[in-house]
Amino acid sequence: MKQLFEGVFEDDHGLLTRNLSPGKSVYGEELVSIDGAEYRVWNPYRSKLAAAIGNGLQELDIRPETRVLYLGAASGTTVSHVSDIVGANGVVYAVELSYRPMRDLMERVVEARPNVVPMLNDARQPFEYSYLLEEVDLLYCDIAQPDQTEIALTNVRAFLKQKGTILLAVKASSIDSLKPPKEVFESEVKKLLESGAEVLERIDLSPFSAAHEFVRAKWRSA
Repeated sequence: MKQLFEGVFEDDHGLLTRNLSPGKSVYGEELVSIDGAEYRVWNPYRSKLAAAIGNGLQELDIRPETRVLYLGAASGTTVSHVSDIVGANGVVYAVELSYRPMRDLMERVVEARPNVVPMLNDARQPFEYSYLLEEVDLLYCDIAQPDQTEIALTNVRAFLKQKGTILLAVKASSIDSLKPPKEVFESEVKKLLESGAEVLERIDLSPFSAAHEFVRAKWRSA
């Protein structure tokens, strides 16, 4: 087994994270026992973060004890692997607007993982959940909305520490289905740069997610 990042491994099964809740699968993923420890197979077709790692992400700023604000938690597939990585001393604040995926998140992830804090809120209105949050080390945004980058930046300004990390999964068709994906990606990256962020990596997520780009940036603005 090869370690790619702190808490992220790879072997013949593919990408792996060590299971924070042994014996429990979240979305039907395979559980693998290696040297007495249990790991969960991380499917890049089900997780854009796994796809970014598989396509060559150079650095993962999620590690043990990291405080993560996750916008667009959905039913918790990627959230659960982030939970594995940050461990018992980290925290994942999981924001989701829709009731049905939040219910699945509660049943599949939160009940067995005390480091995940569920928030049924609109990420466009961060003041609604500001009382639940401390300053975070990293903001992850995967929201299929035309104003996704603006939503991310609103939360960045409210909660992300200086030199914290922004991870943005951009779906071109959700932002503008009439423009070529490359043009959409350039426009969203420009918004990050104009905000004061430093863009460090841009990764095409094909073939795992078509017309998606994964952006890693650092927050520099005062």
